[in-house]
Amino acid sequence: MDTYVTERTFQKVNYQNAPLPKGEYENCVFDQCDFTSFDLSEIRFIECRFNECNLSLAKLIRTAFRDIRFKGCKMLGLHFEDCNEFGLSFSFDNCQLNHSSFYKTKLNKTVFRNSHLHEVDFSECDLKSVLFDGCDLTGAAFENTNLEKADLSTSFNYTIDPEINRIKKARFSLAGLPGLLNKYDIEIL
Repeated sequence: MDTYVTERTFQKVNYQNAPLPKGEYENCVFDQCDFTSFDLSEIRFIECRFNECNLSLAKLIRTAFRDIRFKGCKMLGLHFEDCNEFGLSFSFDNCQLNHSSFYKTKLNKTVFRNSHLHEVDFSECDLKSVLFDGCDLTGAAFENTNLEKADLSTSFNYTIDPEINRIKKARFSLAGLPGLLNKYDIEIL
């Protein structure tokens, strides 16, 4: 039988030394825990918070993230497209998600705040009404992506081709205009 844990706080645990049992974790807090390269496959997290954790290169095959808040986390090279799609919802505040992938993932209304999203793959994602607030999107891939009503007005370093992405009613700043016109090799003064 799977483990069921509720309303527990885990602090400074290195999960390479003490593996997290498979099961369901509800209303739990993970503070400064190290999940680097750990296999989180088929574990269910519901209404949990991850504060200043390192989840880089963790395996996420059928991992359930339902109403999860990541704050100040290092999350390099994660494949969110492998997660359990049912109820998938999370927010990211001041996180490093460089080289991660959300390929074909439905992320409606997700909040990315003050996060580094270098080389992140958003190809074929549904990012309708997503908020990218103060995010660095250097090298992020947007291809056949639905960005309708998304807000990128405070984000920077993105390149989005309006001809191969849906951007109706999306919000961009004037400073972000070069990222929308990049493929035309024109100078904007």
